[in-house]
Amino acid sequence: MHEFSGKLYNLLEETVQSCNSQHIALSGGLDSTILAYFLKDRKPTALAVIAKDFLATDLTYCQLVANKFDLPLTIISATFEDLLSAVEETIKVLKIFNDIEIRNSAAMYLVLKSIKDMGHTSLITGDGADELFAGYKFLLKKQEKELEKDLKRIWNIMHFSTIEIGKALGIRIETPFLDEKMMEFAKSIPVSLKVKSEGEKRFGKWILRKAFEEKIPKQIVWRDKSPIQEGSGTEGLTNLFDSLTTDDIFITKKKQINESDNVSIRSKESLHYYEIYRKYFDVPSKLHSSTSKCPYCQFSVDDNSNFCRMCGSFPI
Repeated sequence: MHEFSGKLYNLLEETVQSCNSQHIALSGGLDSTILAYFLKDRKPTALAVIAKDFLATDLTYCQLVANKFDLPLTIISATFEDLLSAVEETIKVLKIFNDIEIRNSAAMYLVLKSIKDMGHTSLITGDGADELFAGYKFLLKKQEKELEKDLKRIWNIMHFSTIEIGKALGIRIETPFLDEKMMEFAKSIPVSLKVKSEGEKRFGKWILRKAFEEKIPKQIVWRDKSPIQEGSGTEGLTNLFDSLTTDDIFITKKKQINESDNVSIRSKESLHYYEIYRKYFDVPSKLHSSTSKCPYCQFSVDDNSNFCRMCGSFPI
């Protein structure tokens, strides 16, 4: 463990210090806090999105990290109108209506839009840590062989919407965890050191947590994985759309879309996103010629994937 954690620390220090940006996306989670730790002497501006009208869990942690490392912190307080605008722009860039990815990505769109509005052209993010070190909650209960198989599958299909949105806005995204040397080493670490119990609780990214246990606040080292949608508060959009659309309207529109587009709409939030999607793009089935299709939206899926990025269906 000490050999792996020592090399992990040194590699991350190298990849983070090679970044040139003076701005970092800060959630107050493990990954972005590690980046903040290495950048503390450079004093980059940390940016976080917090929904003004919904519960957001990241604010306290962002402030804790900024105070700990004496970083200037910019909180982007997003109103309901800001979020709706960000949702539409995100759908236009990503060309999908996957509700989970849209919710997560809309928050990062607001960060990147703020960077652009300030006249800057780059941002450092913690993208890749969850995929490389088994940070997702659904991986925690898997046995080692199944976990190893799932991680390899994830590595083959992983993508990062922040990079896509950044490209669309002219913002260069720097991702220390996705450095080639970093990725190669991370993939070589045994899965038994990625998902492991600490005390009576099981954690993903265990080796990453242990490597920085004495470097960053304990509250963050052992903080549970918090998706962007939860931390920023954008998950509040789900309840909002549920309250804005009556059941009768939802059932009627769901049936119409299924008959005309051969797309199954799962929720009122998905309905809202799909209607925006169709303002700009054709039905998913007409965008490809693949024989491997999602049974719910007819978009193409990789043969080794059980997830549809277009509509977010899982498993398929």
